Amino acid sequence: MASELCKTISVARLEKHKNLFLNYRNLQHFPLELLKDEGLQYLERLYMKRNSLTTLPENLAQKLPNLVELYLHSNNIVVVPEAIGSLVKLQCLDLSDNALEIVCPEIGRLRALRHLRLANNQLQFLPPDLGRSRELQYVYVDNNIHLKGLPSFLYNKVIGCSGCGAPIQVSEVKLLSFSSGQLTVFLPAEVKAIGTEKDHVLPLQELAMRTLHHTYHASLKDLDFLSPVSLPRSLLELLHCPLGHCHRCSEPMFTIVYPKLFPLRETPMAGLHQGRTTVSFVAYCCSTQCLQTFDLLS
Repeated sequence: MASELCKTISVARLEKHKNLFLNYRNLQHFPLELLKDEGLQYLERLYMKRNSLTTLPENLAQKLPNLVELYLHSNNIVVVPEAIGSLVKLQCLDLSDNALEIVCPEIGRLRALRHLRLANNQLQFLPPDLGRSRELQYVYVDNNIHLKGLPSFLYNKVIGCSGCGAPIQVSEVKLLSFSSGQLTVFLPAEVKAIGTEKDHVLPLQELAMRTLHHTYHASLKDLDFLSPVSLPRSLLELLHCPLGHCHRCSEPMFTIVYPKLFPLRETPMAGLHQGRTTVSFVAYCCSTQCLQTFDLLS
């Protein structure tokens, strides 16, 4: 089996194939042959359905830089590395039927991505910025029973969310949650604090982070010159990658969000789901003012 796999990949490399089918191979690890030397620079579509993969290599984008479609349906993938955000040409990503509990924010920053399939996983939340890209048009998260909140950027996208929204035992989840009426939505693990309409002053750390971000991004567009001597590593990493952007004004947020729920059953999309769903769109705002003025339907 191993020699046959190596031969298949070697032929694809020599003949500069654009499509490679590695379905039903009982693969437990990503084939090293795909990552040898310069990789497969011409490959555009990789099919690896029905295997036993648990993760993806960090250098995937370096070795397969021209991937347009990546099909990983029915594996055992638990974590997707941040490096997937470097697949700048990726238009279709299928991670259905895996064991994902979180989706790294970098997936939401794939600017060419049009189709994202995450059905039948164990997701409890989605990255706040998922759907921010205009290119993303189709998102399927069906049968993630613990998922009750969809970022409001997904409004007016084609969304599959049947089988989502089962009750969660709070004692089993170590995440911040936000409630409105009978709905409770758990927020991404990166969120450290939740603001409300009564909070008229931002926490000092959040104010400092936003000031630093505005100052250095406006002048140099590059934070690499800041060293750990001037800021702790944890804050440097946070400056490079905010936890999300305000759905009202696009202000970056670093430690706190002001969430607002819009039940799907109260939107025009309710008809697509027969009005029987507990899933909500979640707007992540940066301040009390944005929280009060943001309206999903306006």
